[in-house]
Amino acid sequence: LQQRRGLRLSAPAAIQVTVRDALNQALDEELERDERVFLLGEEVAQYDGAYKISRGLWKKYGDKRVIDTPISEMGFAGIAVGAAMAGLRPVCEFMTFNFSMQAIDQVINSAAKTCYMSAGSIGVPIVFRGPNGASAGVAAQHSQCFAAWYGHCPGLKVVSPWSAEDAKGLLKASIRDDNPVVMLESELLYGVPFEMSEQAQSKEFVIPIGKAKIERQGTHVTLVAHSRPVGHCMEAAAVLSKEGVECEVINLRTIRPMDIETVEASVVKTNHLVTVEGGWPQFGVGAEICARIMEGPAFNYLDAPAVRVTGADVPMPYAKILEDNCIPQVKDIVFAVKKALNI
Repeated sequence: LQQRRGLRLSAPAAIQVTVRDALNQALDEELERDERVFLLGEEVAQYDGAYKISRGLWKKYGDKRVIDTPISEMGFAGIAVGAAMAGLRPVCEFMTFNFSMQAIDQVINSAAKTCYMSAGSIGVPIVFRGPNGASAGVAAQHSQCFAAWYGHCPGLKVVSPWSAEDAKGLLKASIRDDNPVVMLESELLYGVPFEMSEQAQSKEFVIPIGKAKIERQGTHVTLVAHSRPVGHCMEAAAVLSKEGVECEVINLRTIRPMDIETVEASVVKTNHLVTVEGGWPQFGVGAEICARIMEGPAFNYLDAPAVRVTGADVPMPYAKILEDNCIPQVKDIVFAVKKALNI
């Protein structure tokens, strides 16, 4: 009828979806798609998850597919790795990745190395997921970024989403992958709504692991970040744009394997590089990016040294004012860009 009246029909509009709901959708769709997939972790079942990521899944899929575990990361991570070796596809939730230290032997020595040590005869298709990095007011033992730790280890794939689309597409890709994947989420992003395209609303939507995304085109400087700092980079780019500086913002999405080609192509265009991360500076993700640029063809296009913006090199303080000074802020990114551009 509208077409007869000469009105133009528009495509279905994108919708606003929180990161929490995007993760919930991904889990629901993959549990439904593949009966080998199951979720286990502390409070994931009857309580709907500590962060409500698994809301409604226990009622829908039952005790065998959504499993509450005791407070023993060493125990339930080991069970999950064994289940993966036996042909299932576990999604193992850590209440925070700080607690994954209790299961580091299972993640590194069992999950990451077994395929290589068995000459490819034993696969470990498992996803370790949960919140990573700083939250708010939870002090040093709950505020550490493990991107560099897990990104250091061969045998693992490591993903770090920012937006709702990132979260859904990367989780679905991780569950379908035949390798162990560490998925580092941000607790502070769980309740943040993002625009989700019609394509991303499909049950078959996946984001390839190992492919970065250019979130904003620019010509003067390349900003590279992952997880929550991507948002800070976007804000800093908006501020700098008013001063005539156009930043190209790259959402890394995957820590390992790293899409250095996208970063190189951007640096060739902008001639300047600033990396941003919430983790510590020494041996960090930004340090790896700078080293790879230094060793590759894009180095000859740099007009100034690369600059890293990182968390402070201290255990996270509890006091809010100190915490704010330990985490990269928009003003720190603006300052770093002006330093790189010598303005």
